[in-house]
Amino acid sequence: MILGVVAVAAATLTVNAPVVAAWWYAQRFDLDADRLPATDPFVEGDRVLVVSPHPDDEALCCGGAIQLAHEAGAEVWIVHVTSGDGFELDALVVEATLRPRGAALIALGHTRMREALAAAAILGVAEERVLFLGFPDRGLRDVYRLHMDTDTPYRSPFTLRSQVVYESALEPGTPFTGAHLLRSMRDVFDRVHPTVVLAPTPLDGHPDHRTVGELVLRVLGERGELGAGRWWIVHGDAQWPLPKGVHMRSPLFPPLRARHLPWTRLDLEHRHVEVKLASIRAHDSQVRLLRRYLESFAKRNELFSPLPLAPPR
Repeated sequence: MILGVVAVAAATLTVNAPVVAAWWYAQRFDLDADRLPATDPFVEGDRVLVVSPHPDDEALCCGGAIQLAHEAGAEVWIVHVTSGDGFELDALVVEATLRPRGAALIALGHTRMREALAAAAILGVAEERVLFLGFPDRGLRDVYRLHMDTDTPYRSPFTLRSQVVYESALEPGTPFTGAHLLRSMRDVFDRVHPTVVLAPTPLDGHPDHRTVGELVLRVLGERGELGAGRWWIVHGDAQWPLPKGVHMRSPLFPPLRARHLPWTRLDLEHRHVEVKLASIRAHDSQVRLLRRYLESFAKRNELFSPLPLAPPR
């Protein structure tokens, strides 16, 4: 009898360990999604621009928000700053090459752009409202900071190119300089005229994400529209989000890395989370390698901050 009870208890703990671990983590560091205020709702006539550093970020950060924006009568656009063509391990699997460089990583970029369009279709975003800039994956920080005041473009160590190579990009042939990156983002804003901009916080752990956040912050400031920004994070702590895998009824709480941002909570219905999960899975090249991590963003809420950086404490 005692052994049976112990066995049942052990089985219960094993099955629920990820949820228990997430609860402990949230309690230990006082990270509670349910105490957060609600995100301001989208309204009819909004023009929402999702700024995605790589194909798949749009689904991870904002797959639910995109659906709610559509339901409110808003128009949604997505711009992918890179085509995700610097992920060597991914190319090793997808392109089946031992030393992925040059053509193999450009082929990966094409694959990820196709996946981005498939994910957008699942989320109800028309293909003509999905824009690709084609700047170098894992190179945006150097492009923006080291190649801003020079005519010498950055050369990607992955694609071995110094300009946008994708014919379906907004401006094929654009050199990889900071000035051209800034001009391309300004052009996107001039095209879309967004009233709401969903962009990565400059506190994100990925250099590309931080750079895109700084870039969007600069463009919004130039336009006098800082209030349009709603800021998200994908690369938080090494452990975050918890629990890993599919836990669609669990909350998404803020990561330690950006815990002092004034986070708000965008609640999703279960049907929204199911569609979000499908859009994440449309990024098949990524899911093959990072399934449990990517799927862990399909939770019952999303997180947005009205400020890109934490206010002084």
